[in-house]
Amino acid sequence: MLSTKKILEISSQQLLVQDLSDSDLLEFCKFANESYRNGNPIISDENYDFIFIPELAKRLPRNPFLQKVENESTGFAEEKIKLPEKMLSTDKAYNWLEVNKWLERIEKYSTEINYLLTNIQIKGTAKLDGFAGYDDGNKLYTRGDGNKGSDISRVFERGLGVFNNSERGQGPGEIVIKRSYFEKYLSSHFEFPRNFQASLIKEKELDSFAIDAISAKAALFVPFNQLPQWLGNIDEFRSQFLDIVSQLEHGVDFDIDGVVFEIVNPELKKHMGSNRKFHRWQIAFKENKEKAQVRVLSITAQVGRTGKITPVAELEPTQLSGATIYRATGHHYGLVKDQGLGAGSVIELTRSGLVIPKINKVLKTADVDIPTNCPSCGYKLSWDSDFLMCFNHEMCPDQITGKIIYFFRILANNDGFGQATIQKLYAEGIRQVSDIYLLNEAKLISMGFGEKTSHNLINQLTRSRKESIEDWRFLASFGVQRLGMGNCENLLRNYSIEQIFHLSVEDISNIDGFAEITAELIFDGLTLIKPQYEALISGGFELEKTSLNTLINQSTNPFNSKKIVFTGTMSESRALLQKQAKALGANVGKSVSSKTDFLIIGENIGQSKIKDAKTHQVEILTEAEYLKLLNPNQI
Repeated sequence: MLSTKKILEISSQQLLVQDLSDSDLLEFCKFANESYRNGNPIISDENYDFIFIPELAKRLPRNPFLQKVENESTGFAEEKIKLPEKMLSTDKAYNWLEVNKWLERIEKYSTEINYLLTNIQIKGTAKLDGFAGYDDGNKLYTRGDGNKGSDISRVFERGLGVFNNSERGQGPGEIVIKRSYFEKYLSSHFEFPRNFQASLIKEKELDSFAIDAISAKAALFVPFNQLPQWLGNIDEFRSQFLDIVSQLEHGVDFDIDGVVFEIVNPELKKHMGSNRKFHRWQIAFKENKEKAQVRVLSITAQVGRTGKITPVAELEPTQLSGATIYRATGHHYGLVKDQGLGAGSVIELTRSGLVIPKINKVLKTADVDIPTNCPSCGYKLSWDSDFLMCFNHEMCPDQITGKIIYFFRILANNDGFGQATIQKLYAEGIRQVSDIYLLNEAKLISMGFGEKTSHNLINQLTRSRKESIEDWRFLASFGVQRLGMGNCENLLRNYSIEQIFHLSVEDISNIDGFAEITAELIFDGLTLIKPQYEALISGGFELEKTSLNTLINQSTNPFNSKKIVFTGTMSESRALLQKQAKALGANVGKSVSSKTDFLIIGENIGQSKIKDAKTHQVEILTEAEYLKLLNPNQI
């Protein structure tokens, strides 16, 4: 358990998030979330959203803490009551790229049920930073775990009003305090509005601050449907996005935590559904936009797992978007050399959802110091384009530990093997992942680990072998150049994981998406990791095999390089058929035009695509005819 001293060091950023172990980071996030939900935040929303949670998601993406609804308050002793309807958390997007991916998912789901894109309506509202609740007219519930909450109807008995003097019973909303009132009357007594808002709902009697705020109608329950909103179609949303965000952010006199967008079409919402934590038809956009001019104290060279030397700028401590920033990545030494990034230079710094902030540009240059030898192993460094490299791959300590850390991070089914643990293992002679899987509790104890820690680490190793994991993720964890998770999946759709180590460069380059240079790098990388792969796989891993493209060869199938449109209800998932067609070289479109070659029809089809196909003399095939052409030998 984290000590009070360590919690204070982390929250004040005396201890940086990059230097925390996985277990300490997870425990701190849980503590910070619980403190926030109970009305006693220990860090700002910006730090939580833009520093700690992104780092936790990167390290432990499958951890249950990230998959559950964040409990709105654990500070109530009352019996939990089932909510009239589920109140889930809202998925987050931190830039337009992530918002656009949400739109692409909407388009995919709409295609599955033949829902016209032009009919889709999107609603936007401010995302309030208060206490979420559900008012059914008789009771007011906390959100709790999304399924059950506590009855806090006492807040209405105490005189709390409803926003816009509207009626009770409008469903989900939040208890908030007006920003203007807080700044004028309460900011000298409470650090955050959250601290004050907690006093409104606690069981204890109201203090004078709360009584006054309720009397002034500054403390309110705000039903979401009472908020100012934007409503429009997808095209309008795309073209006006930044204006919409600005309009909604400045439309209420409450503290906000971003902007919420959601689909309003009932049929599409029902089809998109939800996972355990989020509604898929809803997303919150949160942007960190602040910039600062910062003086550089020094440049530190860091060695990555591939041998790339990254310059890290150590900075004068600077407040930026609610966080104190001490360092930022300089990207590569080509930038250091070309832009004069060195001790004494002044930079423009931004934070936009990144754990390590971004240097936008160098405003004032300084003398630069380019290292000649690797700071980890002393090996002479070499230039590779803009990158300074250490090619001592087999002996460089930072590269060896970096590869091991990367393996466990990508595997993502194993807690405890973070940077601190791996560095300690390296000091005890561990040089590769397979060595770690040969350890036992007694050996770990002899290395200086505690009995409980040793027991937990061995349990995690056993878990990672027994817990089912995708073969493409397992392959990606070896860190072969150009074999990220997407390329691994593409490779394993064409050849099984047992076959890939016997492929030639030509075999790899013949796969759609792999150019010859990429194929050569992959071939060399697979050759290097083969002994380590065999050592690990011989000990047993439960791999989920990727489905192979077994229909027919891409180069000979009749749909290679053809434009195909699918319409109607298919016997298989339309998304699967589209993915399959793309893997076989087809170009999959959404509408029929003069450039379309084939229209593949299922059941319950609309007549517009049929009409367009006839107009443009497009060949029409039923799903059965299409599949028969893909595999003529199928009975």
